[in-house]
Amino acid sequence: MKILEYLLEFKRKYPMTIGRRLSKHAKVVERHLNSGEKVLYAFYAQKNDNPIDIITTSAIVLTNKRLLVGQKRVVFGYFFYSITPDLFNDLQVRVGPVWGKIYVDTVKELVILSNIDKRALPEIETKITGFMMEEKKKYHSRKHIEI
Repeated sequence: MKILEYLLEFKRKYPMTIGRRLSKHAKVVERHLNSGEKVLYAFYAQKNDNPIDIITTSAIVLTNKRLLVGQKRVVFGYFFYSITPDLFNDLQVRVGPVWGKIYVDTVKELVILSNIDKRALPEIETKITGFMMEEKKKYHSRKHIEI
């Protein structure tokens, strides 16, 4: 299944999530998929902390290796972020009356994803946290073997 199909399925399930130009954002992430990487889950959100800024839509894709965030700029270029399990610290969910936010804390920065349908938040949290915790266990066990 293509990334856009995952995003459209998410849109069907959670129509209150604000997002625009999903196919453009999906293409940004597809450019950066490595060989052997499989998409496990995808959704979209605004990559900001401002509830009225609705033009910073990003495609957020969980693969079997990392979490990817891609955003096509309106005029030219794009932004792309990759969060590997070893850089993942924590995930926080904040729920408002209509929308919620996801805060992904990494070693380097805090990634804020906003204007998400509040009904989608438990699903997103479960998918990302479950994957990251399992991968961190593997990473730490490999690290002990190397020492």
